[in-house]
Amino acid sequence: MKQDKLSELLSPIVEDLGYRFWGLEYQVRKADALLRIYIDHENGISVDDCAKVSHEVAGILDVEEPITMAYILEVSSPGMDRILFSANQFSEFIGEDVKMKLNQMVDKRRKIKGKIVSVEGEQITIESEQEQITITFDQIMRARINPGFDGV
Repeated sequence: MKQDKLSELLSPIVEDLGYRFWGLEYQVRKADALLRIYIDHENGISVDDCAKVSHEVAGILDVEEPITMAYILEVSSPGMDRILFSANQFSEFIGEDVKMKLNQMVDKRRKIKGKIVSVEGEQITIESEQEQITITFDQIMRARINPGFDGV
């Protein structure tokens, strides 16, 4: 998968600059592609941090050419409503609320909102409306932390 290859290529670059590589999204669109890289740091992320990483990543992409079409590169903080790209990241947010869209129906639902209860390997347990649902990470199409601003 293109996303995995891009992650393998770019993760060490980001980490060598002193940031945590949180994950990336790669989307092919009609006229171009969008590569969005999420970086994190214990002191937060500034615009200067994003510019620094963007400059380094652009240089590597120019040399390695893993994307053969025109593309837009964005570097961003994951934010409070961060996307979760791995089961490991779920384990960092046990007790937090999450919103997920699944690849297939589980308990007659494709969308789940709830609290992360536990993570064991690739098994993630969510407490949703007084019931617990356990799914494997590969069943998740997209997951985000839900910081509770829905009603604001």
